[in-house]
Amino acid sequence: MAINVIGKTVMRSLFGKPATAMYPIIKNEFYPRTRGRIELNVADCIFCGMCDKRCPADAISVSRPDKRWEIDRTRCIVCNFCVEVCPKNCLNTGKQYAEPMTDYTQRLVTITGETVQENA
Repeated sequence: MAINVIGKTVMRSLFGKPATAMYPIIKNEFYPRTRGRIELNVADCIFCGMCDKRCPADAISVSRPDKRWEIDRTRCIVCNFCVEVCPKNCLNTGKQYAEPMTDYTQRLVTITGETVQENA
């Protein structure tokens, strides 16, 4: 009886399709409620700092006089608190998974007015 079960399992493993996807060659599909990366629409942002105050990981910093918005992608836990508290709805979660990290280096994205600087 046990040999039958083992035989079926072996045959299914040999001739069935693999259980995993060959990432990054084959991209995983993005499900509707999956949280991606935090993105800012700078044209609508008033640099009020509400997202900075609400972020539990201190990943966001906002400077109103300099019109500067920064996010440290290594500290961001994608909790969406910043998206919920934004009065102008200029923050959203994009449909892009975070790329895998091979070492712990700070990944800082700075948006000043209309320019975007990414330190990756």
